[in-house]
Parts: sequence; structure tokens; C-alpha cells
Amino acid sequence: MSDVTQLLDAAAAGDPDAAAALLPRVYDELRKLAAARMAAEAPGHTLQPTALVHDAYMRLVGTDASRPWNGRGHFFAAAAEAMRRILVESARRKHRRRHGGDRVRIDMDGLEVAVPERGDDLLALDEALSQLAAADPQAAELVKLRYFAGLTIKEAADTLGVAPRTADLLWAYAKSWLLRKIEGDGPR
Repeated sequence: MSDVTQLLDAAAAGDPDAAAALLPRVYDELRKLAAARMAAEAPGHTLQPTALVHDAYMRLVGTDASRPWNGRGHFFAAAAEAMRRILVESARRKHRRRHGGDRVRIDMDGLEVAVPERGDDLLALDEALSQLAAADPQAAELVKLRYFAGLTIKEAADTLGVAPRTADLLWAYAKSWLLRKIEGDGPR
């Protein structure tokens, strides 16, 4: 532990090698601290603990290496504060209108294209699917494979010759597009 304090003192004295040697020694503890901070965050947060550690470390050591540290405890307290500030800045940025702060997040995995129970619903789905095919043929083909043929995302991705992640994104897009079109709010 005195090893960390010595490296902190050397980094504060302006030794660039000390700052570089410091990260491997404190990384695991910073990662645990970041994981604890992230556990308190809402699900679906886009910032990962590793990124939080790196951003906090750069704020602590990267920009002002001459900052005096009063030992290991002071460093970790400052790291916790840096992580808190990064999370607060991220939350503020997300709540800005231009970053979608006025929108409600919807889990697309829970949405399914409803099975038509009436002939009118099937006609509306067919019409919307035809319009989707004109706008995005690959998305329409994926809907046909998933909805009508009952293929999984992986099977449909193999059939279309795309990566499963690409098919997953395309499926979410197609479901949203069709739902909006059928409900009358969608793209014209």
C-alpha cells in the first residue's frame, strides 16, 4: 500500500512514469468502486464501469499530474468524487432535449407484432409490410422470415446473410416501423 502512496507522491512531483505505473496498481480497486457506483444507476445506462474508471483516472492524473495527494485514501476519495461527477454529467447530458431527454425509453424486446385476429388486421399488416418492402426490402424480408416462417433471429440472419446483431437491430427497427404504420402514426 505504501507503494501506491509513493507513486502518488512521484506523480505529484511531475514524474510521468509514476502516473503510468500507478494505474495497474489501483485499477482493480477503482474498478470495484466504479462497479459499486454503476450498481446504483438505473438499468440501461450506456456508461460502463471500465469507461468510468478510465475517465475518472484521466481526470485525476492525466490533466493535472502535479496535484498533491495526501496518501492513498485521499486519492480514492477523489476518484469516487470524479466518478460521481462523471455520472452526474452523463445524466444531465441524457436529460437534455437534444439528447432525447424528453423521450421515454421503450424496451423493444417486449414488443411483438400482434397476431392478427381479424381479417382487417391482416390486411393492415400486409399493406404496412408492402410499404416497408418498398422502403427497406431487407427489413421486410426479415419480418417475413421471423413472423410468418417462425425463424429465430440467428436463423433469419443466416438466411439473409447478415450478422445476428444486425438482424436484431433490423428486427427492432421493422417492428417499430410496422407498429407506427399500422397505428397510423408512422412514416408516410
